[in-house]
Amino acid sequence: MQHDTHDAHERQHSHHADHSGRPGHAGHVDHSSHVGHAGHRPGTVGWAMAARATLHCLTGCAIGEILGMVIGTAFGWGNMATMVLAIVLAFFFGYSLTLRSVVKAGVDLRTALRVAFAADTLSIAVMELIDNGVIALWPGAMDATLADTLFWGALVLSLAVAFVVTTPVNKWMIGRGKGHAVVHRYHH
Repeated sequence: MQHDTHDAHERQHSHHADHSGRPGHAGHVDHSSHVGHAGHRPGTVGWAMAARATLHCLTGCAIGEILGMVIGTAFGWGNMATMVLAIVLAFFFGYSLTLRSVVKAGVDLRTALRVAFAADTLSIAVMELIDNGVIALWPGAMDATLADTLFWGALVLSLAVAFVVTTPVNKWMIGRGKGHAVVHRYHH
């Protein structure tokens, strides 16, 4: 079934055979050899693709979250200031990872910024809501210090829960040509 869908997708988009003359598409010759390209059609996105997109967002979020919490805790900031810094840094690093890969694919910075915002905003927002919600609701987690096992345990569990909740969101978005499906267009 997946192979038939992929063949139909290739026929439908056969006019996309050569993009080498378009900006950012040097060397981009053929969609047909890209395994999983049909995954952008509604209902055909696999969980593995959604999990990879979520893992990509989780990496940026985790870097920002950990760095924000370490900075806030080290400077003795209150819970709210530390959480705000962690969230801002999570968005910054989440967008930065996407931006880096899209610019590396030859896309101009302005377009790359639009792609990063389109690809990651909902995913990071859901991840941050879940992640920070778990930490805020976990008894004692907000008052734990860097030396406490509770600090690291709550952080790891909150990121794991955020991954599980955000993966279906990314699957839904990719299936509609949104989210990381936008980034995927630049990675052929």
